[in-house]
Amino acid sequence: MISGFFSISETSMMAVNRYRLRHLAQQGKGGARRVLALLNQTDRLLATILLGNNLVNAALTALVTALAIQSFGNNDSVLATATGLVALAIIIFAEITPKILGASRPEPIAMATSLVLAPLVRYGYPLVVIVNGMVSGLIRVMGLRKLTESPQQQAMSPQELRTAILESTRLIPAKHRSIMLNLFDIEDLTVNDVMVPRGRIEALDLESEPAALIDQLTTCFHNKLPVFEGDLHNIVGILHVRKAMALLSRNEFDHASLREALTEPYFVPSGTPLFTQLQYFQENKQRIGLVVDEYGEIDGLVTLEDIIEELVGEFTTQAPGDQSSGLHWEEDGSITVDGTAQIRELNRRLGLQLPIDGARTLNGLLLETLEDLPDAHVSVKIAEVPMEILQTQGRLIRRVRLSRPRVVPSP
Repeated sequence: MISGFFSISETSMMAVNRYRLRHLAQQGKGGARRVLALLNQTDRLLATILLGNNLVNAALTALVTALAIQSFGNNDSVLATATGLVALAIIIFAEITPKILGASRPEPIAMATSLVLAPLVRYGYPLVVIVNGMVSGLIRVMGLRKLTESPQQQAMSPQELRTAILESTRLIPAKHRSIMLNLFDIEDLTVNDVMVPRGRIEALDLESEPAALIDQLTTCFHNKLPVFEGDLHNIVGILHVRKAMALLSRNEFDHASLREALTEPYFVPSGTPLFTQLQYFQENKQRIGLVVDEYGEIDGLVTLEDIIEELVGEFTTQAPGDQSSGLHWEEDGSITVDGTAQIRELNRRLGLQLPIDGARTLNGLLLETLEDLPDAHVSVKIAEVPMEILQTQGRLIRRVRLSRPRVVPSP
């Protein structure tokens, strides 16, 4: 029973969840605090357990051997039988069974055994020091590092924490788990991964006629629009549509009044990490930024909503004609998408595994794969997804038909 106690103590102490123990200790659980105190001196704890276990096992062997000789005589068969019975008893009752129990319910067992282990570790310290000194000397002779008195607790790496979240299916709601996993992914993303490409930016041209500007304002879906003069790269400001509607209601809508209603544009360097940009939006009290390359030309447009959607998922509101709002497989297992569709969006909504470490749009992925501007009705398979180019325009692939990849049954 004493040997089994040391075995079950060792297994439960090593298998207990230290993060849960810290949580319980913060709630005032005395048993959790006691176990944490023992684990903070792991070398002394293990030395005490191993010393106790080995001393008890040695005493058990000597006691049974002496009883066997006294009862049945001193001969080889008696010694062999006694040794075999002791070994079997130790393996079953003092090793395997206690360790299985300790591994199956480590937390309550560790708290219970700590009541005995705490004074043993305290009062057995002199003997432990002698043994640890001998062990440290042996390790130095072998050329290895010396054991520390209190080994530093290793923190969980991001990959380990991600795995822990994935395995906590019964403890954390699916939506919460998804948000936490998105926090890990956002570290590897930049504004270029979520921005609206330059060709899909809805903007006002100050050189257009007032009637055309009014028609665009009354039919636009967004509440803020970039305003340029002649060329999209020449951004002069951001217009709040509500201010433009106020000008219309007072019959004061013209180019001069429209220019006065503009606010300063907020520019974002291309390649800015997404989480960093989220902080910049917060510090600068901005919600929309224009992504510019090293030459100052417009690459795209990123909003605070785009970043938040990477964390919490898509919002229900979608702009009319937004390609991403209707991404779903047809009954025949195909779908026709725009060449400017974002690869991440296709992967998320269609359950694909298209590569995202290079091109960011489907058009870029096809050009990168084919290494040429193809004609229409050229087919290619990328990441097990058959693709047929339906329409090209100039240097751009306009329409592509995707087929749902076949699921190969596992053998």
